[in-house]
Amino acid sequence: MATLLKSNGKRVEDVDISTLKEMQELVGGYIEIVYLPEGKCLIINEEGNLFGLPLNQQATELYGHPIVGEVIYAQSSEIN
Repeated sequence: MATLLKSNGKRVEDVDISTLKEMQELVGGYIEIVYLPEGKCLIINEEGNLFGLPLNQQATELYGHPIVGEVIYAQSSEIN
């Protein structure tokens, strides 16, 4: 199952990403998918920079570029 990486550094394991609505609620808006190596991905708020969301250090380290807001870390195969 997917993990929610919160911008405050906390992690929430086994979040439900079975629907678009669930993913949007978790990231707080429209989603964008960033693909990572080894079949992983980050599901981020597409407009996070426009809204001035805080830096998500965990997601930034995984991707190698700044990522903001709440982020879902998942296997690419989990996305419908």
